[in-house]
Amino acid sequence: MKTTVTTITGEKEIDELGIIHPHEHLFLKKGVPMQLDASLVLDNYEKTKNEVILAMAYGVQTIVDAQPIGAGRNAALLKKVSEEIGINIVACTGFHKLVFYKNDHWIHRASLEELAELFVNEITSHLYQDGEDGWPSIVIDGKAGLIKTAADMQGVAGRYFTLFKAAAAASKITNTAIMSHTELGYHALEQIAFYENQGIPPEKLIICHLDRKTENLEYMLHVAESGVYIELDTIGRYKYHSDEDEVDMILRLLDKGHENRILLSLDTTNKRMRHYDGGSLGLDYLQVTFLPMLKKAGVSDSIIRKITIDNAARALVK
Repeated sequence: MKTTVTTITGEKEIDELGIIHPHEHLFLKKGVPMQLDASLVLDNYEKTKNEVILAMAYGVQTIVDAQPIGAGRNAALLKKVSEEIGINIVACTGFHKLVFYKNDHWIHRASLEELAELFVNEITSHLYQDGEDGWPSIVIDGKAGLIKTAADMQGVAGRYFTLFKAAAAASKITNTAIMSHTELGYHALEQIAFYENQGIPPEKLIICHLDRKTENLEYMLHVAESGVYIELDTIGRYKYHSDEDEVDMILRLLDKGHENRILLSLDTTNKRMRHYDGGSLGLDYLQVTFLPMLKKAGVSDSIIRKITIDNAARALVK
């Protein structure tokens, strides 16, 4: 049985991963995402590095950068910061919501076969530094350890159908897990059913953002019963709900026996990194503020360890 995870600097044994943040954004190039939301640019190397150091001071050893190829991912800076300060970084191939790409981007027209081959190449051979303005060609030494997929309110329909099929094909070829964005938690069951029909088992799926709306709780409990990993990251995001509401949702998941499927992260933007915005929470917020809230609410150290270390490592192993 394989016990390693692919990081941008090579294979790591799961006992080398430590505390894992399974869904962050460390670097984001200027481009279409920034035009949609000014917080979606992270292009200052020193600021991001110092932010990561904050988290490392509290035991974080591994971070998944959830930005895929061609949508602002900066593989060169991910590798540089990993090598310089010793943080394990898992890079993502795959695709994001179509709104994050130019209208003439290759993501809108590439064939299923071309997309699957591209994703497989990034997992097995090398990463690309470019891809925002044309078909990727600038090679970076390193490999992706996760496939990112995403859908908007359209769900797995239209162009997304081909994109999701390409991701499933790449996952089956490489035995790599898929982390999938849901828009405010909608269409999660549709995504799971689609992937299962493509031969991807639930334990290879990480479903994101189901905790965006407190009214999603019963739906989230139903999703958890499928056996997928539930990645929760609406922490310190008060425009959605309070941290107390987040704690309550996690307690309900635990009460229903889903402790082996919960993952926690912060889904960072420049507004959520202290070194970019002095009033923001910081990449250490999970460890410094939120996990103590969970513990005060009665969640044991062993369960917190399972959520922050064991579950994420298991989800990332090929």
